[in-house]
Amino acid sequence: MSIDTFGIEKEFLRTLLQEVADGRAQLPEFQRGWVWPAGNIASLLASISQGYPVGTVMMLRTGGEVRFKQRPVEGATPPPQAHADRLILDGQQRLTSLFQALYRGTAVQTQDVRRQRVSGWFYIDMAAALDPHADREESIYFVPEERVVYNFRREPLRDLSSREKEYQALFFPLDQALDPQEWWIGFQEYWDYDRSKIMFWTEFQRQVVNHFTTYQLPIIELGRATPREAVCQVFEKVNTGGVTLTVFELLTATYAADEFDLREDWQRRRAHWSAPEHRILHETSNTDFLQAVTLLATHARRDAAAAQGIEDEERLPRIGCKRSDMLGLTLPEYQRFAPDIVRGLVAASKFLHRQYLFEPRYLPYGTQLIPLAAILAVLGAEAENAGAERKIAQWFWCGVFGELYGGSTETRFSRDLPEVVAWVRGSTVPRTVYEAEFAPNRLHTLRTRVSAAYKGIYALLLKEGALDWRTGSLATVDTYFDEATDIHHIFPKHWCERQGIAPRDYNSIINKTPLSARTNRVIGGRAPSEYLRRLANSARIDADTLDKYLSSHLCEPGLLRADDFHRFYAVRKRALLDRIGEAMGKPIDADTAVFGDAWEPEDDTDDL
Repeated sequence: MSIDTFGIEKEFLRTLLQEVADGRAQLPEFQRGWVWPAGNIASLLASISQGYPVGTVMMLRTGGEVRFKQRPVEGATPPPQAHADRLILDGQQRLTSLFQALYRGTAVQTQDVRRQRVSGWFYIDMAAALDPHADREESIYFVPEERVVYNFRREPLRDLSSREKEYQALFFPLDQALDPQEWWIGFQEYWDYDRSKIMFWTEFQRQVVNHFTTYQLPIIELGRATPREAVCQVFEKVNTGGVTLTVFELLTATYAADEFDLREDWQRRRAHWSAPEHRILHETSNTDFLQAVTLLATHARRDAAAAQGIEDEERLPRIGCKRSDMLGLTLPEYQRFAPDIVRGLVAASKFLHRQYLFEPRYLPYGTQLIPLAAILAVLGAEAENAGAERKIAQWFWCGVFGELYGGSTETRFSRDLPEVVAWVRGSTVPRTVYEAEFAPNRLHTLRTRVSAAYKGIYALLLKEGALDWRTGSLATVDTYFDEATDIHHIFPKHWCERQGIAPRDYNSIINKTPLSARTNRVIGGRAPSEYLRRLANSARIDADTLDKYLSSHLCEPGLLRADDFHRFYAVRKRALLDRIGEAMGKPIDADTAVFGDAWEPEDDTDDL
């Protein structure tokens, strides 16, 4: 933002509050509500009564590129057709507090220290305010709407319910501070023009009232030429509330200027995946959705530019979904591409089911849904053939086992969309696929579901056809939840502890597999040789059938029956690496080390 897009001036408080009253100064819709409690307002009034600075106010001149839906400051009732000349970006809480306490002429609706709604008026104890040894803030009182303060027995402690009672108590109502003449005339008449009282008022006016009538606020005004991205960035940096606005909130305010309710539209669109069969999508946020829509929109811009003959890479529009890209998403673009992303997300849910991912807590990377939905939206029916599905699955598992979607991922998203689409259509391998690597020793350190690769192995085992050891059933989107399938130890934790096996080894994913809750209860903390006999008896199956169930989990039955943890661990590690390599389309060479010692969080498997 260049230096000529804003200016700094001082403006009289009274003039500024008049603009608030008649609607020339309003709020952009994205500003949150007024929340200051009475104590904060009293402190602000005390500062102004002494002529102290209370910070700058930042405003945006309307009529330029930036169009936000407007709303009046709380308590202001401008004419119905009033249109703001300026929007308040920073200083809402202060201006609203001052407008309600000094200008509006009605009781202030605020909060007490317990955050309970209260209504009342602000007064200043005139004598206390003139005491040079007193704290000015302690001279300001918030009294109830009826202007009478009671004790706990409902006995009046202070009655300011008439002008005469205000004069008698020497309590000045601060809603008269900007125009005190009428109150001053009544004060003189009440005290019969007593010279001492006139001198008292004169000193009070000099030390207190004049600070209100002559007070000026520094105003930073952003010009009409300020771009939307700059307005949003500036707002977040100067917002004294300290609450960062989301892109969704900012775009909601922007689109509202064209009478489009983004929040309502989002609720309507998310209903397309609210059913239980799409629960894998239930944690998809409105920001995730906007990122995916922005990917499609910027991809379309780039395609359109290329179709017009632009070949220079530097001149082609950039594909992206960073914050600045999302803030640049126009309403027509949103309306065009949002339906495509709805279809893409539903297609992503079905794709993930085919990868045996059924619930958000086991989705390796929630962020990977964003490029996946965009890819499926662009490909449409092209993604439904076996060859396309195989490539998309390879890209997906490379991202998971390469652990490429942690941290800042927007740049990878912007590469994934065009590269995976082009690969499906016959182009070269995407960077996510050829960059992904899985180190064999990583298996030893995968101990909790916080890791994407841990979740990925869990899903791969289900996809490979892991049968429940008790029922022999295959997990589906229905039986998975009916049977309360989760990941559990193969060599039970308590048995391993009794054998002196280190937690870093028995808690590794190598010693875990997906099982139903009921099967896990049969296993308990027993030795494999013992619980296998119990399982066979409970299920009334022979040893060969049970061995078939065990082998579907890449477990060597003979090593389980022999209670040979170490040989079992080595053999299953090799089998898991083979399956990971197949999913990534890259063979993985096993390393010579069998046990790892890298630090990982404690195991979070729910075993008996």
